Amino acid sequence: MLRRGAAFLRESLRDSDEDYTKGRINRALGLLAIPMMLEMSMESVFAVVDIAFVSRLGTDAIAAVGITEALITVLYAVAVGLGMGVTAMVARRIGAKEREAAARVTGQAIWVGAGLSLLIGIPGSFYAADMLRLMGASPSVIETGTGFAAVLLGGSASIIYLFVLNAAFRGAGDASVALRSLWLANGLNIILDPCLIFGLGPFPEMGVTGAAVATTIGRSIGIVYQLWYLFDGRGRLRFRLRNLALAPPVLARMLVISIGGIGQFLISTSSWIIVMRIVAIYGSTAVAAYTIGLRIFEFIWLPSWGLGNAAATLVGQNLGAGQPDRAEKSTWRAAKYNAIFMTSVGVLVVIFAPGIAGLFTNDSDVLRYGTSCLRILAIGIPMYAVGMIVTQALNGAGDTRTPTAINLVCFWILQIPLAYWLATDMSLGPDGVFWAMVVSESLVTILGVAVFRRGKWKQQVA
Repeated sequence: MLRRGAAFLRESLRDSDEDYTKGRINRALGLLAIPMMLEMSMESVFAVVDIAFVSRLGTDAIAAVGITEALITVLYAVAVGLGMGVTAMVARRIGAKEREAAARVTGQAIWVGAGLSLLIGIPGSFYAADMLRLMGASPSVIETGTGFAAVLLGGSASIIYLFVLNAAFRGAGDASVALRSLWLANGLNIILDPCLIFGLGPFPEMGVTGAAVATTIGRSIGIVYQLWYLFDGRGRLRFRLRNLALAPPVLARMLVISIGGIGQFLISTSSWIIVMRIVAIYGSTAVAAYTIGLRIFEFIWLPSWGLGNAAATLVGQNLGAGQPDRAEKSTWRAAKYNAIFMTSVGVLVVIFAPGIAGLFTNDSDVLRYGTSCLRILAIGIPMYAVGMIVTQALNGAGDTRTPTAINLVCFWILQIPLAYWLATDMSLGPDGVFWAMVVSESLVTILGVAVFRRGKWKQQVA
């Protein structure tokens, strides 16, 4: 059993020409999900590594990183949203055995990425200090962090292309390529971070700016690997220079799908920020507990994101192959496995919440709030697990507008007012905010499942 499992793991991490529109669904789901789950964990490593080294430089450096990350959230929204459109369109064409058309979609994505990189990068590099000032940074933080923000914003191409090209590889079913590009990028970042921050050996001492330079170099080398693989022609995307020719209808369709994806991300992240403001009514201890709780759940959700991306790829490819029933069956199978796995994790969180929160704080008040946050949010894990898969399946079909509308209703119209009412009028304090999050996320699942069962996504054009 262990030997077969190890063999399957190795198979999922190497290049193959597996046809995911045929054969056992469990096998297809596993081959796609394993590298995608690992890829999601790699995405979180950049921020963890940066803050681990930057924290040695003092409070202003930490604050500069935190405020810049808030600015970068908008950039992530754009990159993730564009990636949703690319994955849906590439997967549909690979499923239809139209590899040339899939390569053409990737070519359009490269042009869109170039335009966005210039639109964000040029003003970002020149007006970094002004942006930090608008975010409420103190003069000392602005002085310390302007270089860091300018490099990250000016190098926005490294973020956009890493997301977009990986989205193309995921849609094609080459998930292992996406994973390897992030292994390479993170490995370089881990090596370069201390060298450029502290000036080790022949490297200049750049302080917090060095962290941004290291991250941008790491991501850029990851993109070079992506492009090398893309033009090498060994994978499912047989890319040639002719695929860079502008195709306005394809470009327009990509933008329509991507706008919905961008909206989804912006709505959810902005609601988290507003909810943070409600929690802040109860002081810094409540904010610290909320921050700890979200950070822990980000890691808990990573496997779900990977499995959701696998479901999106299977939906897109099977719709392209004219097999909508197999696309639907793949989604329910992924939702079932995710619910089983995540529910088990949720039980452990409820039981060991004090110990988990204690890993991040020894303050008694923060520990109390943090334990309560973890236990309340864990109650909703089975619902989150199903909702995440169904939402990603709709995105994989090219229907990004429906999840956006659901997010708008559940997060802005329901979650924010409910969080304030439960916390203040009902005197539940921070616990009221946490319960509002459970209710709103559960409604996302209920509405998502209802829409998915209606089946209109099967006729979606991508």
